[in-house]
Amino acid sequence: MKNKKIALSGGFDPVHVGHVRMIQSAADIGDVVIIANSDAWLQRKKGYIFMPWSERAEILSAFKGVVAVIQGKDDDDSVCESIADLKNTMDIDYFGNGGDRKNNNTPEVALCDQLGIELVWNLGGQKIQSSSELVERQKDL
Repeated sequence: MKNKKIALSGGFDPVHVGHVRMIQSAADIGDVVIIANSDAWLQRKKGYIFMPWSERAEILSAFKGVVAVIQGKDDDDSVCESIADLKNTMDIDYFGNGGDRKNNNTPEVALCDQLGIELVWNLGGQKIQSSSELVERQKDL
């Protein structure tokens, strides 16, 4: 029997305790595949890159339960292309989301429904921290 696989996505810039809890919750469901958004995506979304993709990927790959970290194909500001690739190459079963994501702010919902990938919500509980706020606090010091 194959292990179930759950994909997660995000900027993870920087990684914080909310991300840890989300990854731990996902690992209770199956093997975790993380789609870490590209540096170009971070630049478009936030206007800066705090930690380059290679460093974020190395940290994320060290978490228990994580079997792969891939760079998001996110030119359209979604990870739909990455999810489709993962369905074909790794046969992912789930796409998981943290506490701040809902049906109305997750562009990957329709694709997951089409591909038969089950959506899992509120992994790790409610949003407790923000990467952007962490970076902003450091600027103020």
